Amino acid sequence: MGVQLTHGYGMTEAPMITMGSPDDRPEDLATTEGRPPAGMEIRIVDGEVRLRGEAVCRGYLDPGQTAAAFDSDGFLSTGDLGHLTGSGHLVLTGRRKDVIIRKGENISAREIEDLLHEHPGVGEAAVIGLPDAERGERVCAVVEQPEGARPLTLDEVAEHLRSAGLAVHKIPEQLEVVDALPRNDTLRKVLKYKLRERFTGADTA
Repeated sequence: MGVQLTHGYGMTEAPMITMGSPDDRPEDLATTEGRPPAGMEIRIVDGEVRLRGEAVCRGYLDPGQTAAAFDSDGFLSTGDLGHLTGSGHLVLTGRRKDVIIRKGENISAREIEDLLHEHPGVGEAAVIGLPDAERGERVCAVVEQPEGARPLTLDEVAEHLRSAGLAVHKIPEQLEVVDALPRNDTLRKVLKYKLRERFTGADTA
């Protein structure tokens, strides 16, 4: 239709955090969430996106939740992970709760998911951390396959990720193939807690 697609980023507590602009470069439109509007401050603390500004809510009905969500400088903790580019564009890299800690190493679930989606035998993918007595958490990939795709194996997944340059310690140790990932009814977001409940204690073989 001759129009550009752009990304925006918002949440219930701050409806407009960033937005792409018509004068953004194509690579910024494709790979970032845009820049914050006037009056919105973004701070990155230990990889987490924090916000302060006119569009950010003042707090919650429960004072305890407010105290937990805002830091001493009045910035709201979003739970989202990301970084700012030199031009001030925000790049989101995942959710804090989606960080898998394996033998003390932080692993981004989204990084692995993005690479899994490049495999022709993967339709949709979700990567979760499962309790593991030796590692703390082990990396488990849960995938939907396209109709007619041949069955996927863990070795094939590992080779694909290794070839894509993923660090060895991030490669999943467990693969689960499902007919459909569980999602909510509104935004169709994958319900990872249901996957953790289902596959905790499953045989890693």
